[in-house]
Amino acid sequence: MIRLTLLFLLFFTAAQAQTDAAPEPRRPSHCIAIADAAPGLQYLHKASWSEPLPDYTVRISYISHASFLIQTPGGLNAVTDFTGFIGPTRMIPDVVTMNHAHDTHWTANPDPAIPTVLPGWGPFGEGIDHHVDLGEMLVRNVSTDIRSQFGGREDRGNSIFIFEVEGLCVGHLGHLHHEPNDAQYAAIGRLDVVMAPVDGGYTLPQSVMIDMLNRLKSSVVIPMHWFSGAALERFLTGIEHEFLVDRRADSSIELSLRSLPPRPTVVVLQPAWLHDPE
Repeated sequence: MIRLTLLFLLFFTAAQAQTDAAPEPRRPSHCIAIADAAPGLQYLHKASWSEPLPDYTVRISYISHASFLIQTPGGLNAVTDFTGFIGPTRMIPDVVTMNHAHDTHWTANPDPAIPTVLPGWGPFGEGIDHHVDLGEMLVRNVSTDIRSQFGGREDRGNSIFIFEVEGLCVGHLGHLHHEPNDAQYAAIGRLDVVMAPVDGGYTLPQSVMIDMLNRLKSSVVIPMHWFSGAALERFLTGIEHEFLVDRRADSSIELSLRSLPPRPTVVVLQPAWLHDPE
């Protein structure tokens, strides 16, 4: 009887240790699980970044350079390539992502009031793994390599960030220095909307970026990191045979899974700092 009791206690202790050590299950990525987006109808109406959103809708606002504000109907605010300044606004983002290829893509001193700060790099050469479930939004990353300032390379030194929200897969390519390999493409999964650097020099050559966008087959491409109108125009000329081009005077666009365009489209937004409504 004593032996049976001891065996039971040993079994219970081992089982409890395995339970305690088990990691919390990750919310699965629908961007990887689903290969194709639903067919689209039309864009939703434009609205100020500070106005409420309809259900099943995402607002993307181009702030500056490589910084975008991504908003959900429930009021979550995410800012990409956060530099510490998004304009004369009192709004504190719920989550910010950063890349450190250049100091125009990150800050060493993010506001401590920001609940979630996600750097796109880890210890040198090791990269980092983010999979942050915020309820309305899942934020994850795929590490990429960057050129170092002294001519070398930092493996896994930057990240492509993916925001899964309202059924949409929204990707921000960051300060990308190389085309992803097959494993990285698989980890990225489907991207309905992608913010792509199109400068053609500091990041990827424009021809390589266009080939990459053709492979991704995203419904909406938003150019970023274009510095000058000349670089933007060269990119648009190079891609207009494969993608429709929609030039806008606005800084924001509202999208839903049902409103994606039926043909891949480059949507040109004008960057604008965020201002609180008067």
